[in-house]
Amino acid sequence: MSESSAEAVADVVASAAAASAAGAAGSWRRATGVAGAAIGVLAAGAAAGVAIERMTVGRGMRRKARLALDSAGPYGTLRGTPGKAYADDGTELYYEVDDVEPDPGPHVSPRRRRLFGRKAPAPVTVVFCHGYCLSQDSWHFQRAALRGVVRTVHWDQRSHGRSGRGVAQTRDGVPVAIDQLGRDLKAVLDAAVPEGPVVLVGHSMGGMTMMALAAQYPELIRDRVVATAFVGTSSGRLGEVNFGLPVAGVNAVRRILPGVLKALGQQAELVEKGRRATADLFAGVIKRYSFAGRDVDPAVERFAERMIEATPIDVVAEFYPAFTEHDKTGALVCFRDMPVLVLAGVRDLVTPSEHSEAIADLLPDAELVLVPDAGHLVMLEHPEVVTDRLADLLTRAGAVPAGATVSGYGSTSSTAQPR
Repeated sequence: MSESSAEAVADVVASAAAASAAGAAGSWRRATGVAGAAIGVLAAGAAAGVAIERMTVGRGMRRKARLALDSAGPYGTLRGTPGKAYADDGTELYYEVDDVEPDPGPHVSPRRRRLFGRKAPAPVTVVFCHGYCLSQDSWHFQRAALRGVVRTVHWDQRSHGRSGRGVAQTRDGVPVAIDQLGRDLKAVLDAAVPEGPVVLVGHSMGGMTMMALAAQYPELIRDRVVATAFVGTSSGRLGEVNFGLPVAGVNAVRRILPGVLKALGQQAELVEKGRRATADLFAGVIKRYSFAGRDVDPAVERFAERMIEATPIDVVAEFYPAFTEHDKTGALVCFRDMPVLVLAGVRDLVTPSEHSEAIADLLPDAELVLVPDAGHLVMLEHPEVVTDRLADLLTRAGAVPAGATVSGYGSTSSTAQPR
């Protein structure tokens, strides 16, 4: 992306902010469509400033293509036993549990045998925490692989997926904080996993949520957590991420972004209309900031697009400031005495792999896996790599027999590089 392109997009966002400040309804209607597309960068995890390729296919044809892709795969259709937990402010948190299948005796399913051999896994619960503007369904491939083999819990963060809107945010105007997300996770654990060993797995904001849990409840980590996986996440310094943009574009975006987000959040209904009108441009933004390879299944790309589109613009605006304030480096010490997996895509523009390397440096016994041709949504782009390393983590934690392998759950075009 050229510097002039970055500055041009920054100018668009600035214009939207100016329109809001002026309170001109006409200007808002003109600016909202493009601002909605620009804010889509945030929904994919970026700050702003993407050069979007010109669309040449007719809108009707693109709509038909999206409908075909929506029906092409089972992505996001896996469901478990539903449950509800309640955060300390009363927010309803939705989760689902996939229990272990009954002992099959000599008739072991191919999936169970491929993952863990013929022995039954230990009674451990794997809790999956999703990222910003996603939902529990973002772990689709890993859920499919572990389904019925190990007890798993998948939950939706506040204001995401099937969980309720944050009560403290909607009722009291309290800003979202990563610490709050850590307390939300504690509520889910209390409800869904009140006892027994736990493995925590978090992607992006989900990993930060786990760090916040550790910072506030170190005794819980010490007593019950037997292994941890941090996928494409960061312990801090997210304000320094450049999202693949030149310096001028990044600096321009950072100057105006807080005001733009606040303005767009206050005009949610209008902006949502703009996002729908610019859905095709939005898809290009999501692809750039979610995936790195060119051979990603189009149905998977569309699946990611649907999850991100489902996040209301005011929720995008509510959560973003929390990331610049996030610093949980000190909490990582709580994970030192257990098996830890730190995994990231080398071409992640949202939480660059250097942030994962920094986590691994503070956890010297952790396994660091860098996936060369992968972006931010590495668990969707290279599901076999992620699932295989998770199975290995469970083995190292003593939760499953040695020799676990994984195959057949999505395709991957590159090999992870552990160090």
